[in-house]
Amino acid sequence: MPSNKPGSRLIRAAGGVAWRPGPDGRPQVLLVHRRKYDDWSLPKGKTEPGEPLPVAAVREVLEEGGARLALGRRLISVRYNVGGRPKRVHYWAARVLSVDSRAIPNAEVDEVAWLTAERAVKKVSYPHDHGVLADFAARPPQTVPLILLRHAKALPKAGWKRADADRPLDDSGRDAAKALADLLACFSPSFRLISSPAARCTETLRPLSQLTGDPVREEPSLYIQYQPRTVAADPDTVNAALIRAAIASGVPTVVCAHRENMAALRKAALAALTGYYSGTQATAGKGSAGKDSRGKDSGGRTSASRVSRGKEAANDPAPGTFELPRDWDDTLPTSGFWVLNIAPLPAEPDPDPAPEPDKAAPEPPAPAASRGRTWWQRLRALTRRADAVNAGTAGTAGTGDQFSGIGAQGSTAVGIDAAPGDAADVARGDGAAVDAAAVDAAAAGDTAPARPAGVLISADRYDLAELAEP
Repeated sequence: MPSNKPGSRLIRAAGGVAWRPGPDGRPQVLLVHRRKYDDWSLPKGKTEPGEPLPVAAVREVLEEGGARLALGRRLISVRYNVGGRPKRVHYWAARVLSVDSRAIPNAEVDEVAWLTAERAVKKVSYPHDHGVLADFAARPPQTVPLILLRHAKALPKAGWKRADADRPLDDSGRDAAKALADLLACFSPSFRLISSPAARCTETLRPLSQLTGDPVREEPSLYIQYQPRTVAADPDTVNAALIRAAIASGVPTVVCAHRENMAALRKAALAALTGYYSGTQATAGKGSAGKDSRGKDSGGRTSASRVSRGKEAANDPAPGTFELPRDWDDTLPTSGFWVLNIAPLPAEPDPDPAPEPDKAAPEPPAPAASRGRTWWQRLRALTRRADAVNAGTAGTAGTGDQFSGIGAQGSTAVGIDAAPGDAADVARGDGAAVDAAAVDAAAAGDTAPARPAGVLISADRYDLAELAEP
């Protein structure tokens, strides 16, 4: 991945669809007006040398629009030419934590606007921002991250004479742990930190713990040489209960473990979730390779079959779900991690409704979110003309992935038919411990509840080496 050094061709940039709840519960997104170009656009900017893309996105939105962010799912990236060089901008859906109104105006931006997604589509100056907004609108923005992290590089086994659990990080691993602290903090200002007791895992989380002030909780079952006291308390069973409890808590969580058990942790997460598509079946079952939520393969190319499937939503086994990425089953590199962005399950109807009163009362008006189409369905209607134009240019040179994913996302139904403002804020951050009773029940051989603990909105893989290429 080329850098922004002089002489490199591709310009890397990052930004975000920064959103906050509006007065009616629907999200308002941030647009910035640049005086130099007299245009309205999503906030974005070039990466600095060695800067990870998510860090650049958070920094640029703060510098341009004064908004402090917690990143959510990755959105489509756009590509266009600037001064004869290709430029690629990576975007995230990003919840606004706070706004510094004193940051505007600045050297680049003289005005900002907070608009609903429908109004933002009409106001932005560039068609490629339509595609990013459409991707943002395709799924509920309010999510909580569950991060499955493989520890940083440790000293080699050969030559290490002490216990394996004491084997520490090497120099490059310690540098990676420091970089991970800044990177992971982009997804939440605080976390529940859970680690294998192995030194290489706890040392990987130590800089993040020092940055956020959150303690690291060691879980013996996450260590690859864990010896359970009973047959029922096998590590996979206990870890599955641990993952389910973390998801059910609704608190941002990082779980640091080993290459050997990372696949089991991913499997446990899928078993506790619904809302994704695993090749041939849409359910909370086993994961398998596929395209990512933006219709791209692991090389970043748009899948024509995925785009065409957007026109055949009726034939999809579960319209509104997304396919797990093609590299879902691949081994993570050291310091690599998955961010599972999770939304709460829709509220179930009351099984025992209150009896109707004797006297008939006028029915209250229906809430705005339930009238007609949802806000993201209305936004899709606004961007449909842009989709038609993009369909004719998707394969042409120079457009790249500028509009990729709109056809697939813009014409299928959403898995959760509720406006984001209707659900409680799932990022409670109450600091409560993971439900130890659930883990103890698993250790005793009790089965976990079958009902999913949440809805998987996206699964995004991050490789530190690729994100922060010098």
